[in-house]
Amino acid sequence: MLPGFVAGYAPWRFFGLGRAGLNLFSAADVLGLLCVAAGIILLAVCIVEFARIGRGTLSPVDPPRVLVVRGLYRYVRNPMYLSVTTIVLGEALLTRSPALGVYWAIWFLGANLFVIGYEEPTLRRRFGASYNEYARRVGRWFPRLRSRETPKQRGGVSRRARRTRRSR
Repeated sequence: MLPGFVAGYAPWRFFGLGRAGLNLFSAADVLGLLCVAAGIILLAVCIVEFARIGRGTLSPVDPPRVLVVRGLYRYVRNPMYLSVTTIVLGEALLTRSPALGVYWAIWFLGANLFVIGYEEPTLRRRFGASYNEYARRVGRWFPRLRSRETPKQRGGVSRRARRTRRSR
């Protein structure tokens, strides 16, 4: 419900999304449309993964019973928030509304504060060491390009040494 309000109702009702014209020859419109489409698809995938893997919903009254670390969640810890952020950013591009751009920035700041101040501590209490390990390996907002495993955690052997052994 919150994603629908943040990325749908509010931009439509208060920021002129319903009146935005679409010009497919405009780079800003095409990029905005791509952001909105990608955000909607990614959000739908996240919701399905949350329900199927986590056996729960987005609602705090029915949270997931299992820590979801597969699918999009293996790349970033908060793909749903990023999906909504991508949708709103695309809408700001489509409407060329500075006010919607400010709304996007406020939304992202609020989501970040909520994640750090409430969601992560709650997940740490609920899932303990498994969440701590997940948070260590997976970035909050951006995918990590390199694993944070130490050679000791990989069995005391560096990646280069393992590749060399395999190629022999």
